[in-house]
Amino acid sequence: MSNKFFLNRRHFMATTAVTSLMLGTGRAAAAEPIKTAGIYTVPVEQQWVSRIHKAAVTAQERGEIEYSFSENVSNTDYARVMREYAEAGNTLIIGEVFGAEQEAREVAADYPDVAFLMGSSFKEDAALPNFAVFDNYIQDAAYLSGIIAGSMTSSDNIGMVGGFPIPEVNRLMNAFMAGALEMNPDIEFQVSFIGSWFDPPKAKETAFAMIENGADVLYAERFGVSDAAQEKGVLAIGNVIDTQSDYPETVVASAIWNFEPTLDTAIAAVQAGTFTAADYGVYSFMNKGGTELAPLGTFEGKVPAAAMELVATRQAEIMSGAFTVNVNDDEPTSS
Repeated sequence: MSNKFFLNRRHFMATTAVTSLMLGTGRAAAAEPIKTAGIYTVPVEQQWVSRIHKAAVTAQERGEIEYSFSENVSNTDYARVMREYAEAGNTLIIGEVFGAEQEAREVAADYPDVAFLMGSSFKEDAALPNFAVFDNYIQDAAYLSGIIAGSMTSSDNIGMVGGFPIPEVNRLMNAFMAGALEMNPDIEFQVSFIGSWFDPPKAKETAFAMIENGADVLYAERFGVSDAAQEKGVLAIGNVIDTQSDYPETVVASAIWNFEPTLDTAIAAVQAGTFTAADYGVYSFMNKGGTELAPLGTFEGKVPAAAMELVATRQAEIMSGAFTVNVNDDEPTSS
């Protein structure tokens, strides 16, 4: 598949404008759809990007944005694609710049009238007011899924396969480990990173090695891990999306990321003319609706009652503010 950018490539176009409530006006007003572009370094089927894409498609179906996107854009090509979308008249550009931070910010500086909402490991810069950042701070649900994993392991050995040890991944793994250890302090962890955001075969082989080394529950931060678990008859915990329908006897639980609160807040700001440099990460928190624990589905009634009681208690405390899941961006290591 070509990494080149074409405006007609898998292009979604809104056909009508709808009436929406403009932020701060106090009355209904006709709002033209915001011309919006998504730039992704991986296929839109990939877990993390799929959630951004889903939220954008939903906003387009409501008539709020006119959405087009490019996928499989290399980091070296990212700045060029940003410029082409800006030149094409898009006023909101979303994506993920983890591998092109400096170049992306340089482009944003050249287009002050375009709002950029980008996944980033760094914070916003007041000197670049049109560049806001976000990340999937779904450590709340990751913690809860860890409690469930800790109750389901018989070998007290959990394998964890991640993409890269960047903060966005590290914090979820650390939260998961903390939840598992609260439920079962005897657990040992095998931790490995495959050096790719989308390499299911490599993730699968890494998971196979962990199973050989005693893991009977796997944390599937990457695609491919649940395939290994299914083939070997062990359990898996999903991340970002719910894949239980694909692995009904394998995936026990998943921490789900809902990007809608993040994107909807940005859309409202663009509509109101108030978009500015900010950290949108807070909209991924559970109390903002940005994350949730997926339904247990086929594992309903199969998770020990003590674990489900602890999950219910901690979830209520998270929502009320009585309990805060630690955000630990340090690289996790094997036990």
